[in-house]
Amino acid sequence: MLHTHKKYWAARFGIAKVLPMTREEMDELGWTECDIILISGDAYIDHPAFSTGIVGRYLHHEGFRVGVVAQPKCDADYLALGVPKLFWGINSGNMDSLVNHYTSEKRRRHDDAYTPGGKAGARPDRAVVVYAKACRRLAPDVPIVIGGIEASLRRMAHYDYWKDEVMPSILVDSGADILSFGSGEWSLETIAHGLSYRWSLDKFYGLPGIAVLCDALPENLVIRDDSSGNRRGEYDVRRVPSFEEVKTNKKAFAEASRLQILETRVGGHGIVQKHGNRELWIGPIPEPLNTKEIDSIYDLPFSRKPHPSYGDAKIPAYDMIKTSVTIMRGCFGGCAFCSIAAHEGRVIQSRSPDSIAREVQTICKEYPKGKASISDIGGPSANMYCMGGKNTDICKQCTKPSCLVPKICKNLNTDHAPVIHLYRKIRALPEVKNVFIGSGIRYDLALKSPEYIREVAQYHTSGYLKIAPEHVNNKVLGLMLKPNVEIFDEFCEIFKKTSETCGKNQYIIPYFISSFPGCGDREMLDVAQWLMKRHLFVDQVQSFLPTPMSAATTMYYTGYTPYLPIEGQQPMWSAKSHDARERQKAILRYHAPENKQFVRDLMRKYGVNGYNFPGNRKR
Repeated sequence: MLHTHKKYWAARFGIAKVLPMTREEMDELGWTECDIILISGDAYIDHPAFSTGIVGRYLHHEGFRVGVVAQPKCDADYLALGVPKLFWGINSGNMDSLVNHYTSEKRRRHDDAYTPGGKAGARPDRAVVVYAKACRRLAPDVPIVIGGIEASLRRMAHYDYWKDEVMPSILVDSGADILSFGSGEWSLETIAHGLSYRWSLDKFYGLPGIAVLCDALPENLVIRDDSSGNRRGEYDVRRVPSFEEVKTNKKAFAEASRLQILETRVGGHGIVQKHGNRELWIGPIPEPLNTKEIDSIYDLPFSRKPHPSYGDAKIPAYDMIKTSVTIMRGCFGGCAFCSIAAHEGRVIQSRSPDSIAREVQTICKEYPKGKASISDIGGPSANMYCMGGKNTDICKQCTKPSCLVPKICKNLNTDHAPVIHLYRKIRALPEVKNVFIGSGIRYDLALKSPEYIREVAQYHTSGYLKIAPEHVNNKVLGLMLKPNVEIFDEFCEIFKKTSETCGKNQYIIPYFISSFPGCGDREMLDVAQWLMKRHLFVDQVQSFLPTPMSAATTMYYTGYTPYLPIEGQQPMWSAKSHDARERQKAILRYHAPENKQFVRDLMRKYGVNGYNFPGNRKR
């Protein structure tokens, strides 16, 4: 439960209009020091879509004096607000710093959407490690807490695509004291108040959403060393192969990934992993927030703007997100290439329609009445709003990675009535002109509700609807934990007919991934063939990027799928060389002049029908 501690004594100073970034701002607030200083790889934006904004607001609401140091480069930057009384809170920003810096082909990006002016170079590679080491050097006795997407998905030993090697928990490399994983409100509230009570580090061992390194595990801890899926007896934690094992043995790495996936659920257990002579102890997935709790977070008094110190400088990510509204967290889809479940959990945590409407009305105040367009009203998947297990006791015992694949679980509530009601409530606000869905929808779920498809087609699509089937070859889709292509084709047909019924000429824009583990040239040709048949072509191709803690990354590195027992599996092939990856992108861009002959030759080789090749018409 949130808000279980008495507010910290500094709450008497009142609520800051914006968290300070300078000493002068601290003086205006009457603060002689900060209790917590947040170090971020992003520009500071006081908005619930940005990690530092939401974490800072929440901790400040708990009574703590929270300051922000954004994108520090030198000692003077780190010490701009002095040294924190309780702890440094470090994150890389909304994105992993390496994903922010490099393309799937490891080419350096030339811009950064989370920096004023969109300029690259404002944060270092492996920002969490760099920031933590600097804070330790400058203030050796002040605790360091790391969190956010970069730390969360590196909480255990993981494969690093950019170094092409297995690395230890980020707690080892950063030297931090505590890691908060997931969305983090409960764990950060516990950490902040615990440190204010002068708790020793061992008080945090085994707590949900918290990972620590310890010299030894308690003697009374019951450890599950058995790697089977059987559940016999009581235990507190599950042991996974050590860092030393997973670094040198790919089967051990895949087994550790498999066991971690088994515990990515509410009701799961903690994990322990040996790192040298120390134990990494990762607490269980935290209980999901209820509606009242998640409302209390998004109802905090955000200014919804970048810090005033940035002046008129444009921050591209803010411009893109400023009129969007998050309506939920979590995802039960379990796509193999995605780490949302590992970060936010599988349980959908939904806000109330009233809380969402209040946020929309706040956005609308910036525009003339009836002129505001909401760019997105969604989350990881827009139509999972208010969905979940009918019997939550069954969910707590279930270790399946997806509630939707290979078939939609019978225990899953797929009722679209709440999200339809929400859309209608927001559309009815006199301040609103348009409401779009930018975060995409799960088409397999949408097929359960023709009314929902009609609602989307008639009111929430501006000519094109973005959908991510990711592939069309059912073998590859099975590895991705995505539904069969026949389900996607069915949705496309229904959406087209529904749009025509609504008097609209609308199209679906499909997104595909190339170079996914298990996908070769022949499987990629199936996607090209599907596009040709429909007179479609893609200008941009998303090549698979192995990011920490996803099941697909385990497949890419080890050749084994972590969804099944590792023993007995035959290693799968992955496109790893530059040439192999470029070939798959060329196949998807079959229409480009430089690729036409290559794709024609490949089709002859495999006996594939080219249909309308070269596809010179776009729909």
